[in-house]
Amino acid sequence: MQVQRRTISSDTQIVDIIYQHGSDILESPGMRLSDTFMQHGTTSVLLHSLRVTSLALALARNFEIPVDVRALTRGALLHDYFLYDWHKPHPDNVAHGFTHPFTACRNAVRDHAIGELEQHMIKTHMFPMVPLVPHRREAALLCLADKIVATRETMQRRRKR
Repeated sequence: MQVQRRTISSDTQIVDIIYQHGSDILESPGMRLSDTFMQHGTTSVLLHSLRVTSLALALARNFEIPVDVRALTRGALLHDYFLYDWHKPHPDNVAHGFTHPFTACRNAVRDHAIGELEQHMIKTHMFPMVPLVPHRREAALLCLADKIVATRETMQRRRKR
């Protein structure tokens, strides 16, 4: 799948990092599927994940936080890799906000063989709603970036009404 580079970020260095460490993820069938599901408002899960990844990388760079760039990129891209439409009622997604980190992690391990750091990032990104504390820098950056991006996407939707 060819995601338009300008959709990700205007920062070419960050876009290059995302493609360097995550092109296999971006081109996977699961990520193509995630582009068909809405996350917040009119934002697809794929676009949300790209925005979160871009912001997490920018925060690490701008605040000079030493991180595993590959793990940060891959964990952030896969943090919402739950692969279903959570807006449609279904017994498996009744408590989506609480359960999707674990579903996303299982899917990411199955499809992309991610390591322990990326798994920790995905499982803790919903802190404090899910009471698993991010104890690695990469996980904390993902958690923060996700909150900022989700708030922006939600507020953008409300302003358009």
